[in-house]
Amino acid sequence: MQHMDDAFTLLRQAVDLLPQDAAAENGPTVGDVREDIVRQEWEMVLGVLIEIGDVHPVSVDFWELLAEAARQMMLDRSRRWCEWRGWEVRHGTVRATLSLVGAEEGRRRTAFAADGRLRPMWDIGNRTAGGERELNIARLWVEYAQELGPGETADVRLAPLSPEQWRHLKCGDVITMYEARPVSGTATVIEVLPPRA
Repeated sequence: MQHMDDAFTLLRQAVDLLPQDAAAENGPTVGDVREDIVRQEWEMVLGVLIEIGDVHPVSVDFWELLAEAARQMMLDRSRRWCEWRGWEVRHGTVRATLSLVGAEEGRRRTAFAADGRLRPMWDIGNRTAGGERELNIARLWVEYAQELGPGETADVRLAPLSPEQWRHLKCGDVITMYEARPVSGTATVIEVLPPRA
């Protein structure tokens, strides 16, 4: 049976993968994280490591360590975010500003959870061999929000099921979201990053 490290050991290992000068956008540094570890502030350590990873290029291994630590600490949203970020390192990142149609125009009447579980279809300009419009599926994570409802706008991250079919997108492209007919929303691409793994 393979030995599994506890969450606290995993967090220590993740810190060791960061450059000493790495810091979160709001100031905490690797040194601060090490001090929090000594004080056994485990949830704070996880949060600061996620913040550092969000602004510094880090490896898939870093995100996997954090995801497993979050799982063991029963922090489900943090676990899903770390898994999401690891996926982005492997496959690239597509960010867009999404505007959902209002409840009176579309089928959606309620908000959806913003944590990557929704898998809508997208018209990203691809066509079938016969020239028909082809819809592509991508999971959707809303940045800085717990949910997104009809008529609302937010920046989102997309995790395509077939990332290679999305490589043609560039900043300024407009793509269309469908959950069914009619259109659920439109999004303008604001960032496209290649895989880093």
